[in-house]
Amino acid sequence: MLRRNFLAFGAAGLALGENAANTETRRAVVDGCACSFAPQAVTGAFDGLQSGLKITGMKVFGVSLTPTSDRPYVFVKLETNQGLVGWGEGTLEGKAGAAMACIEDFRDFVIGSDPMQVEHTWQSMYVHSFYRAGPVIGSAISAIDQALWDIRGKALGVPAHRLLGGPLDPRGVRGYYHADGVRTQEGLAKLRETAIAQGVSCFKTGLPDTYEWIETRKKIDAAVKWMQLLREALGPEIDIAVDFHAKTSPSVASILVKEVEPLNLLFIEEPCPPENAQAMAKVARRSTTPIATGERLVATYGCRELIEMGIVDILQTDINHVGGVTGLWKVAQMASVSGISMAPHACEGPIGGLATLQVNAAMPNFLVQEICGQIHPGPNDKVWQEWLGFPAMRMVDGRFPLSPKPGLGFDLSEANLSKYPFGGTRPMARVFHEDGSVAEW
Repeated sequence: MLRRNFLAFGAAGLALGENAANTETRRAVVDGCACSFAPQAVTGAFDGLQSGLKITGMKVFGVSLTPTSDRPYVFVKLETNQGLVGWGEGTLEGKAGAAMACIEDFRDFVIGSDPMQVEHTWQSMYVHSFYRAGPVIGSAISAIDQALWDIRGKALGVPAHRLLGGPLDPRGVRGYYHADGVRTQEGLAKLRETAIAQGVSCFKTGLPDTYEWIETRKKIDAAVKWMQLLREALGPEIDIAVDFHAKTSPSVASILVKEVEPLNLLFIEEPCPPENAQAMAKVARRSTTPIATGERLVATYGCRELIEMGIVDILQTDINHVGGVTGLWKVAQMASVSGISMAPHACEGPIGGLATLQVNAAMPNFLVQEICGQIHPGPNDKVWQEWLGFPAMRMVDGRFPLSPKPGLGFDLSEANLSKYPFGGTRPMARVFHEDGSVAEW
């Protein structure tokens, strides 16, 4: 029994509680297991709060832009009794089939529910899964949650960012492109020229190699020289972030973060494996450069330790894994009261990217948005424009524009996806050191 319902309905609430206690809410214990209960019917506790909208259908799509892609897009479409539909994304690199199956597992949580009760559905999916969410459950919840927010905004006729209290900046959301593949002084000088012409103020790139737990001076020098070249070629006007991608051990990362302090990098990302909070703390204590991490974390619970220990300066949770709009918003609020900025990760498909912009636009502690694209449009950008009718996740004057359309800000048809049938789950890259041992990449 929810306390607010009890207070709202008074004696009627008492009667409801009494009847429920005699029927659905007193669930029978399953024979042979004292810790499990028989399935419970919906009690009707929300009957007086219903919007009239009901989820009547759910479709899950695997979309492979190339037959060998390690990250086929995983999309979900929710249909309602009033014709409104919502789209969401739960793309999970290397585990597309598992994410799609998990979304299907949540069908009973979704069909028949009121899409306006987003928080209730989120809690039910997370808590009633019993085993706490990792990336598969997190991605499935994310897809459904995004679709619910899409419907919610459409039902009320406003973009999702307005439901969250935004936008804080009508110009849109500051972002950055990747500078991968540009390795020479001349190439970086051209990149700088193009960036200034387009108003792009930030780039991110990665380290040039893989690294052993204790590494040679030669490899460490090469990594330092690469970051020095970036700063020299891109100049002081452009912010630079370097993603260590957890390639480095705490020992190697500690050396690198000290060596590159004079470069004034915007941040260093994932200097060591993110599941090892103590190791991350060790590196952070040795660096004046801001430390970022979070793309592999699920829900606020996954971020709690990093925040409480004061380890990170920037959190990068991904809307396709952290728990959708609801999950990303909660992390942002928890980070905000702890003096931590947000730079969300978004390296999957366009639905999650556009959903992320909606949340960013209302974040008081937002820093910058990632998109795994280059300064010049690529094949994915062309496909996204065909699907959505506009250049999705392309910056204008260094910012991602906010769509005025309600919900997540786009329209999409199933027919647009049919040209790219699901090619199956493909493993992500497997990288090894010279001696055959497994390397982070």
